[in-house]
Amino acid sequence: MMSLAGKKIVLGVSGGIAAYKTPELVRRLRERGADVRVAMTEAAKAFITPLSLQAVSGYPVSDSLLDPAAEAAMGHIELGKWADLVILAPATADLIARVAAGMANDLVSTICLATPASVAVLPAMNQQMYRAAATQHNLGILASRGLLIWGPDSGSQACGDVGPGRMLDPLTIVDMAAEHFFACQRSATSQHHDYGGSDA
Repeated sequence: MMSLAGKKIVLGVSGGIAAYKTPELVRRLRERGADVRVAMTEAAKAFITPLSLQAVSGYPVSDSLLDPAAEAAMGHIELGKWADLVILAPATADLIARVAAGMANDLVSTICLATPASVAVLPAMNQQMYRAAATQHNLGILASRGLLIWGPDSGSQACGDVGPGRMLDPLTIVDMAAEHFFACQRSATSQHHDYGGSDA
């Protein structure tokens, strides 16, 4: 089990039914040693309360792009700079479309533009929406820009459909985050050795 000790993760939560899994995701990330801050879209608050996520993360939840207190310190920019990894979970078709279009009309999409960190996208939607040409096109755009597409799972969905579109379970997401950092570390070590060898 790989540790996330010292890793800073921003969890961006959008308005999908899978948002109910996010308190467990935050708890699991923290169990591995990660420092987690949460940003929510307005729609996400219909599925999970900011207070619930504040309780498990240990930090106030950011849920507004125009929060005067946060923006006094350029909150959305600072969250983006602070993160080692941004995880969008659940990432609805709407959020995926807005990030693909480069929009910054809420806190979560703005963080995606303002961060130098890797961004992992966890699609979560009805199987028909996931299979839609527009969604597949948008996911392709994100992947071509270097964003990480994790999932989705296949199976029974809240609407009664069966197919792809379920968000990965929290433990799988935590494992993928740990593997991401391990791969980055290994790549950095390899490049360092290659550079050292070229000077010899």
